[in-house]
Amino acid sequence: MTLAIPTRGNKVDDHFGHCEYYTLASISAEKELVGTEVLESPIGCGCKSDIATTLKDKNVTLMLAGNIGQGAIAKLSAAGIQVIRGCSGFVEKLINDYLNGKIKDNGQTCAQHEHGHECSHN
Repeated sequence: MTLAIPTRGNKVDDHFGHCEYYTLASISAEKELVGTEVLESPIGCGCKSDIATTLKDKNVTLMLAGNIGQGAIAKLSAAGIQVIRGCSGFVEKLINDYLNGKIKDNGQTCAQHEHGHECSHN
């Protein structure tokens, strides 16, 4: 399986649609990290871009995101990509936490592009 993480620097970007790039992580059937690659983010808002199709073409089936709107979730879902919201922190730690079953969806969805809520994982 391949999962995608909206990234800025080496951390999860706070907002899916404005990330610097996506970290794509290949996970083996044994739930081990096989490798990572960087996918440049398209210009513009994630819900208006074609990123869902691009991620699908890269065999992504799961997005570990920070803040994300319902429009983006709908596009990703239509492409067969599940979304876990409320992720934060360093990408490497997030991947390890996911592999160890520590990541849960927080159920929060951004209603607009300027948001004030906090999202986290534990």
